[in-house]
Amino acid sequence: MADQTLAQARGCVLGGTYRTFYSTPLIVESASGCIITDVNGNNYLDAYNNVPVLGHSAPQVRLAVEAQLGRANVHTRYVDKGIVDYAQRLVATFPDSLESVVFACSGSEANDLALRLAAHATGRDGVIVTRHAYHGTTAAVATVSPSLAGSATGDHVEGVELPAWDAPDFDELLAATIRDAAGHLAGRGHPFGAFILDSAVTSDGILEPRSLEQTVRTVHELGGFYIADEVQSGFGRTGANWGFERLDVVPDLVALGKPMGNGIPVSAVLGSHEIFDSFGAEQRYFNTFAGTAVPIAAAEVVLAELESGALTTRANEGGAVLKDCLVDAIARSSVPATVRQNGLMVGVDFELRPVTEPNAVSTAAAARRAQAMVELLYAERVLVSSTGSAGTILKIRPPLVITDDQLKELALAFGRALSRLEDLENSKSSAADSRDGE
Repeated sequence: MADQTLAQARGCVLGGTYRTFYSTPLIVESASGCIITDVNGNNYLDAYNNVPVLGHSAPQVRLAVEAQLGRANVHTRYVDKGIVDYAQRLVATFPDSLESVVFACSGSEANDLALRLAAHATGRDGVIVTRHAYHGTTAAVATVSPSLAGSATGDHVEGVELPAWDAPDFDELLAATIRDAAGHLAGRGHPFGAFILDSAVTSDGILEPRSLEQTVRTVHELGGFYIADEVQSGFGRTGANWGFERLDVVPDLVALGKPMGNGIPVSAVLGSHEIFDSFGAEQRYFNTFAGTAVPIAAAEVVLAELESGALTTRANEGGAVLKDCLVDAIARSSVPATVRQNGLMVGVDFELRPVTEPNAVSTAAAARRAQAMVELLYAERVLVSSTGSAGTILKIRPPLVITDDQLKELALAFGRALSRLEDLENSKSSAADSRDGE
């Protein structure tokens, strides 16, 4: 089937909620490591997909899954030693208060369950989220995911603006914002029960780690739970096992997903025995496919790499290499940008703050630059995306097995794309000047 025909067939048969990246969709033939190969034999460096944390088509994951498919894959109404062993190992990587785990199939399900647990434990339904947060697509978590609809969609939800990412008193400012937001929720008849935060603040623009001790202390003083959404920031991505560790805090609940099974659907919520036992005594929670042997077999392989220190080491070392290379490329360009690094999750922000700085551009212009860079890098056969409330930030989060050579290749492609962006902008500027002079 010709590429165009296949893309058209996809559009006809799949529901309208499906979207593709890039102006010309990437049609996949195969994928291995950090490389996706299209149907025409072109190789693309995947610097976007943080689901296959061990790389696409990881052979050790395939072998583990095949072995389990040949043994057993029954649901969790039965007892399976492998699942118990994995749960014990997973819990051992967390602080002592996070002593129990419940499995689900996706990050959305994990966050959904975490919110239910928090509401049950506190007796309060008010939720505070960041202004452009994304926590999933179930009915419950869609209401606390303003990035889906432009704003928080539930009356029980209050979206808050984060302080400037480099503010020295970031923690104190955020704590005060949480206190104000809790007041707004109470005024609407929804007492504050939970603050849920992506530990890398991915959808709001990727923030570098900082202490949130005061913020979480304030959450607890107000009677709420702090839920760490580790779906994107977990499993070594930030250079620590779990992103909240770099924030100097311990959550009441933690949600895991995406890289947990390296592409095999599995997720989890961790918390105390008390929280789970109290909830379980009054409400049933069962998920047919969650925590069965096959996805847990994949998850075991990822966890072994985390336990070895390989993932955190690669995130720290690779992240530093990438940031240095990107900063150098930007320094050689007339297009200003700021690089923020959280392990091997990097944001390149084209909107300078304050906007009075030399070469600063409007938010709309910065968003156009970010989107142009996504397409220009695609032309360079490097896959990235954009993020932030206005889409002004380039989002780079490759599988954690990416090599230094591949990171340098990425940075070289970034430099070429940035140069091409300069040429395009200069060409438009010259054309505009010519029209003005007519």
